[in-house]
Amino acid sequence: MIMLAAVVFTAGCTDESQGNSTDIQAVQENNGTVETTASEQTNLQEVQEENGIVKANESGQNTTSQETPEESNVLEVTSLEQINASLEQGPVLVKIGSKHCGPCQAMKPMLKELATEYSGKATIASIDITESPDLEAYFDIGYVPDTSLVVGIKDGDYVYMQENGTVTKDRFSARIQGQMEKEVYENRINLALLQEGKST
Repeated sequence: MIMLAAVVFTAGCTDESQGNSTDIQAVQENNGTVETTASEQTNLQEVQEENGIVKANESGQNTTSQETPEESNVLEVTSLEQINASLEQGPVLVKIGSKHCGPCQAMKPMLKELATEYSGKATIASIDITESPDLEAYFDIGYVPDTSLVVGIKDGDYVYMQENGTVTKDRFSARIQGQMEKEVYENRINLALLQEGKST
């Protein structure tokens, strides 16, 4: 996908008597470096590139960057309503942790990968018990990280997917304690998606 980025390069105010009215700008692109010469009167250049990122390597020049937004993000949960709403789209993997917990923080990159991998099929959610102590009490958290896959609501209670593919209202029998390999979470989500008839 080719994106066009319009970037304004403003030459710094210089005294004409200094005699240096030309600067070299290097614009980094996917296919290499393009060098252009710009006079102090030049204030607009259009750069076409594939990844949407423009860098100007000129002394005193501002660098303009247009980053491609991530396809999907981890849902930061602060209320049960967020989980309930997400369940309408599919299963919700809920990781419960704390900003003071090393393994919880180490899981963040993997959760982002899962969120992208399962975008549109499942929601990857995270709860910080230091920010939401009411949710810590609701889920009766003793140790973190504590992760479970919510697949529905029955009689007002959450229904969780267990490792063997059966469902239960007993979160303790369905939870994943500690920090595990990514495939442990993938396997649980895939089981839920298979039961819902969604391809993984």
